[in-house]
Amino acid sequence: MKEIVVISGKGGCGKTSVTAALAQLAAKDIVLADADVDAADMHLLMAPENTKEESFYSGKLAVVDQEICTRCRICIEHCHFDAISIEEGDLKINEIDCEGCGLCTHVCPLNALHMETQRAGLLFEATSRLGTPMVHARLDIAADNSGKLVTEVKNRSREVADQFKKDIILTDGPPGIGCPVIASLTGASLAVIVTEPTQSGWHDMKRMNDLLNKMQIPAVILLNKASLNAGLAADIKKFAADNHLGYTIELPYDPVFSKAISEGITIPEYGRDDLTDLFRQAWKIIIETLK
Repeated sequence: MKEIVVISGKGGCGKTSVTAALAQLAAKDIVLADADVDAADMHLLMAPENTKEESFYSGKLAVVDQEICTRCRICIEHCHFDAISIEEGDLKINEIDCEGCGLCTHVCPLNALHMETQRAGLLFEATSRLGTPMVHARLDIAADNSGKLVTEVKNRSREVADQFKKDIILTDGPPGIGCPVIASLTGASLAVIVTEPTQSGWHDMKRMNDLLNKMQIPAVILLNKASLNAGLAADIKKFAADNHLGYTIELPYDPVFSKAISEGITIPEYGRDDLTDLFRQAWKIIIETLK
């Protein structure tokens, strides 16, 4: 089983549009996964019909027993996050400010506080409108541990791939180089770096390459919006050659990307044969690189 993770050093490079386009071309051969759980949006293009839904639990929250609590304020004095207060005569825990450290439970002389594991999101198994098995998730508002939820998406994708006898998992990864990205890349066979010829895109692509080198994951580059800056586009292509990175295709800056998203369809479905041919070339290079 091979895992392809589409990533970008920054948001706004077109990573999800690229992943969706590749998924449309390879729909019969893959399992599609959306590991961008903090800002999941693949469902907007894939309109998945969920066949299984599970709550994801991670992180702890302080809970108070009002009948035992005497409002002695010791926990308030010790809380480093100002997450505890007294309101209308009751001890209140601010769920957003509480970091789940558990210090309040240790300093309470009456054991009036305890820690409870909280629901942090939802995990879904689904069938996309393309007929492709799909795994996606949604982190709850202000919830922590998105990296753990990404890992759950990855693990479930492998189970689904085994179930449907698919040899390839195509994953839309999170942007950046933080914990969720590292979780999405763990165990990957190949990373596809979607970048753009801007100073921020150039800078973040190099940071992404450093991360992939440390993780020893091979990568190819797909340059989106290439016509924005011919000079930086040439620099990125040279960087790919100098650093032994595969170079797939250059996509032009084109309003059709925004139009397709607004209509909830992929680029190949929009009817632009020139762009569809470019995505076919990219997928061919990706598969050849996997081999």
